[in-house]
Amino acid sequence: MTKLSPASRYVFRLAAKNDLGTSGFSEAVDLFTSCSVPAPPAPPELVQGAVSWLCLQWQRPSGSPKEDEIFYALDMEEEGSGYGFKPKYDGEELSCTVKNLRRSTKYKFRVSAYNSEGKSNPSQVSEFSTFPDQPSAPCRLALRGKVLPHSFRMGWESPKDDGGAEVTKYIMEMSEGLSGTWELVYSGSALEHVCEGLRPGCSYQTRVYCTSEGGQSPLSEVLQVQTPPVPPGQCLPPRLVGKPKAREVQLRWAPPLVDGGSAVTCYSLEVGGAQGEEFREAQQGPDLDCTVSSLLPGRVYCFRLRAANKAGYGPFSERCEMTTGPGAPDPCRVPHMACKSPTCAVVTWETPPCNGAQVSEFRLEWGAAEGSMQVCYSGPALSHEMKGLHPATIYFCRIQAVNVAGAGLFSEVALCQTPCSVPAAISSIRALREGELEREETAVGREEEEEEDEDCDRPQAPRFCPSSCLGLGWESPCDHGSEITAYCIDLGDRQPVTVGPVTRYIIQHLQPDTSYRIRIQALNSLGAGPFSHTVKLKTKPLPPQPPRLECTAFSHQTLRLKWGDGPAKTPSESLHYQLQMEDKNGRFVSLYRGPCHTHKVQRLLESTSYTFRIQALNEAGEGPFSQTYTFTTPRSPPGPLKAPRLERLDDHSCEVSWEAAPP
Repeated sequence: MTKLSPASRYVFRLAAKNDLGTSGFSEAVDLFTSCSVPAPPAPPELVQGAVSWLCLQWQRPSGSPKEDEIFYALDMEEEGSGYGFKPKYDGEELSCTVKNLRRSTKYKFRVSAYNSEGKSNPSQVSEFSTFPDQPSAPCRLALRGKVLPHSFRMGWESPKDDGGAEVTKYIMEMSEGLSGTWELVYSGSALEHVCEGLRPGCSYQTRVYCTSEGGQSPLSEVLQVQTPPVPPGQCLPPRLVGKPKAREVQLRWAPPLVDGGSAVTCYSLEVGGAQGEEFREAQQGPDLDCTVSSLLPGRVYCFRLRAANKAGYGPFSERCEMTTGPGAPDPCRVPHMACKSPTCAVVTWETPPCNGAQVSEFRLEWGAAEGSMQVCYSGPALSHEMKGLHPATIYFCRIQAVNVAGAGLFSEVALCQTPCSVPAAISSIRALREGELEREETAVGREEEEEEDEDCDRPQAPRFCPSSCLGLGWESPCDHGSEITAYCIDLGDRQPVTVGPVTRYIIQHLQPDTSYRIRIQALNSLGAGPFSHTVKLKTKPLPPQPPRLECTAFSHQTLRLKWGDGPAKTPSESLHYQLQMEDKNGRFVSLYRGPCHTHKVQRLLESTSYTFRIQALNEAGEGPFSQTYTFTTPRSPPGPLKAPRLERLDDHSCEVSWEAAPP
């Protein structure tokens, strides 16, 4: 029997035949053909791909019985590697994901099938490529050329990493100001772009990203560009405020519609005669109004205005003409001031000669300094009550009369002093710095120096520990005419503390690492003033414990010491250490103070024991000293000898001598 399928079951039965006919069939017999080497599979197919992996699948060899157990071997060759095909998978699955591949690279694959009878020939070779990765961001954004008021040219460089595929497009975005909306301004393959239609004196932010077959890159760094301003546009003519006065007019104007990209910093107002007289500058400054004085009554004047920013002056406005009016009232007499309480005073005055126009209002100027008075009242009344004054303070005032012709000159200045009162509130409370605490401690130490034992050299605990003390400082408030005698410090839940007329105080016996709400009031002979605002201060944690000290290296003249758990070459910023060594008089002297964890002690004697101790310090203060540690330097070899001396004894002998070496 030939041309049978391998690894298959066949059923046979037999019958005999002669001239008389055919016999019956025998019993059926099951026979099985043996396995054969599988046929070559079809080439692998790509199921899915990515930047660093490819998922492949293949089919079972044609003609192979389903009962036959077949395994598969997948081989791969990387383009340009020169290493040929290498195995990547061996198993019974019909698919495999090959990982850790290089981006945008061609790979060749072939698959073989094998069973217990042997291995088939490889399939035909399939070739697949990994996907390219997204490119990196474009770099080195920079301006190309000069920034103009309405445009600028910006360029950039290609990304340092294109992701394995050519960059196809650059996209530039721009926003106005620091928090504006980003808008697309360019999309193309060029490495520069001219941004036009911009506003002068405006800040713009630009950024660029690119795209390729591998996707979109991250955004580049933001480049901020400031367009230069231009001079402002033409102003509208100034307009008259109120009616013209006899010797002055009050003008006002609005800012120009176009500021040129920079805030208007100055206005120049010029005045000239209507008969062709030359213009002269009457006002220059940032104000939007101006009172032009020293004019002649009943005369026509011309005014023009221009604005300036940091780029310079713009054009003049069109001219405006106006005529001065009648005269203003005479100056008032000195007003009369009377104090009703430490915070209230009444001012009265008389009506001056009107000069042909009835007085319509009075303007009262008031202030605590004669040169800085301000208008506090404007109206027709002949008196005004001033409230909210400071006690024990000298105040100045003067009065001015106004009619339809204008305002007269101010009266002479009157003054009065308000009565004394309780102190004002303390404006601010601050915590004393460590240096100020040390000075306070030194001052207390000098006062008690005579009572201490001069022969006692044991370390003394600090008087004012930052963990249990809070140092307060404040500025003396206004005493309102009566000298401050004491201050009351309120600590919330604790009993208030009363101190003398000082401006700093140290509160002791507090809990470490605890916050306290503190306010202070001043007292004088008239009573207690209002409390200050509440401040929240916190005591520091307890100082740190000392580390363990060990000797890591030594020689006959040096000892290298190490402490703490931190790395030796990376010092801590918050924790410092002080290393001390005992001298021949039994006193400890400081060798090192700083954040490092090692220190090399040099210039030591050989075969000598030295005693050390160490303490840790942080923002909470100095911790206790450690126990003492003793380390001994080893002995050193003898030093070099001087040259020996030779002395000839006879023709066949000489004497050699040398000096003894020190131990």
